[in-house]
Formats: sequence, structure tokens, C-alpha cells
Amino acid sequence: MRVLITGATGLVGQALVDLFHEQDIAVNYLTTSRSKIESQANYQGFYWNPSTSEIAPECFEGVSTIINLAGASVAKRWTSSYKQTILDSRIDSLNTLKAALAKRDHQVEHLISASAVGIYKDSLTKFHEEDDFETGDNFLAEVVEQWESAADELGDLGLEVTKIRIGVVLSDEGGALEKIKDPIEKYIGAPLGSGKQWQSWIHISDLASLFKHVMENRLEGVFNGVSPNPVTNKELTECIAQKLDKPLILPNVPAFVLKLMLGEMATIVLASQLVSSKKILSTGFQFRYAQLKPAISNLL
Repeated sequence: MRVLITGATGLVGQALVDLFHEQDIAVNYLTTSRSKIESQANYQGFYWNPSTSEIAPECFEGVSTIINLAGASVAKRWTSSYKQTILDSRIDSLNTLKAALAKRDHQVEHLISASAVGIYKDSLTKFHEEDDFETGDNFLAEVVEQWESAADELGDLGLEVTKIRIGVVLSDEGGALEKIKDPIEKYIGAPLGSGKQWQSWIHISDLASLFKHVMENRLEGVFNGVSPNPVTNKELTECIAQKLDKPLILPNVPAFVLKLMLGEMATIVLASQLVSSKKILSTGFQFRYAQLKPAISNLL
């Protein structure tokens, strides 16, 4: 089996590559940096530039599944130009894949594309499922809607399309956990805003396994990539502090301070998404880290 991965050098992509190599699954990957191209029997890099629709056609050889993780980080200040970059990086990547596949014979049958729980409406009470939810009315929700629509267009080529709405990814290689952990270690950590906002999280190894489960079982449609047990921001912060054996001395960081510091990007830390994993569980997937405390203990 050979899989083509976009965004393979990112946080989730690296975890997937490591898992696939453990399972003897060969990986082709696309990169916008020619210096990151490697050539091995089970790990082959190819150049692409989605902003100009450039892609090496050889990347599809022997590939039955594409896992699309490409997209600019949302954790940088949202200037008008960078907001466009966030959107374009996601849409251009999928459009480039579609245009390239439409021009040639290939064996690709399945697209699994990353998405995000940011599509769901900010709420302390609404329990969002894949097919029963209210759409958010902010920038992130708009991005995810267009991102998923672009993925669906590859279905026009006869591909099965799956979208995985990823929550807060907890990893010891960076990302959200590091951003929460660092202030706590310096004795300046505190819950954000009210602290009551829901954080639908997932351990990085469970997320990689979830992608593999979807691929191997040829699951189609939308699945939430979150653990079965969401927690509040306060609970998440306190759990990390307890594991680090550090006190939380300061009061909650007020929402207005976060908005002054981060601008519109404060949505990332203040929005509340209570998200269900019932659908992926119903397919037989089992989480190794279903509870927060064991997940944090493993990572820290």
C-alpha cells in the first residue's frame, strides 16, 4: 500500500508518517520546499506549489489514498492578508490535487481531508454531532465550510471523500499543549476567559490511528476527530498544572484582555465547542486515550 500525504511535515503529518512506517505502509509526500525532498523506498518526496497549481505528476504513482493535511497555521495573527492565506492554502491545495488527477489515469480511490471543529457554533450547551449541528458565524467556521466544500469536489472524479473535523490536538511535539504548558511552568498560567468553554481534544497518537482506521475501513463522510470526553478550559489547564506540579496562582485571563492581545484570533481560545465522537466509535474505533488525565500523563 502507498499513501500520498500533503502536510506530512506538520504536527499531525509527522505522527501519521511515523505510524505508517511502523505498519510498513509506504508514503509519498508533497512539499513546497525542494530542500525537504527525500527519496527512499518507503518515503518519497515530491515538489508542489498549490498557489500556482504546480505539482509533480509522479506523486500519484501507486497511490490508492490521499491524506490531505495542507493548510497554513491559524495560530498567527489574523491580519487581512494572513486570513486570506489561511483560506487560500486550504482551497488551493485541494484544487491543485483535483486538477492534477483529472488530467491523468491514476489508481487513487479515496481522499481523506483534514477539517476542523471550528465549523461548529460557539456554545456552552449544544452537543455537536457530524450531521446535527449549528454552524458558527465567525471566520474559522467560514474557512471550514469552504475547505470541506473543496474536498467534496474531488468526489466529482469518482473518489470517496472523508473529512475529519479535528479538535485540540495534544502532543509533546508542540501545538496547543506547549502553549498552555509554558506559562504554567513560569508560574503565569491561568484559565482563559471564563474557563467554562469546552475544549474537544484528542491525543496525537489517537488522531493518527483514527486516520489509519478511516483509510483501512474505507469510511466515507464526516467524522469528528475528538476524544469521547471533552473538558472545559479550566479543567484542561488544571490537569496540566497538576501533572507539572505547579500552582495556578493568577486569576483567569479576562476575555477582553485576550481580545486586545490577539484580536479576532482570540476566537481560537475563547470559543466553546462540545463535540461528539459517537460516530467514529460506532465504526469500531477504540481510543487509547479517552480520558484527559492519562493523555496528559503520557505526554508530560
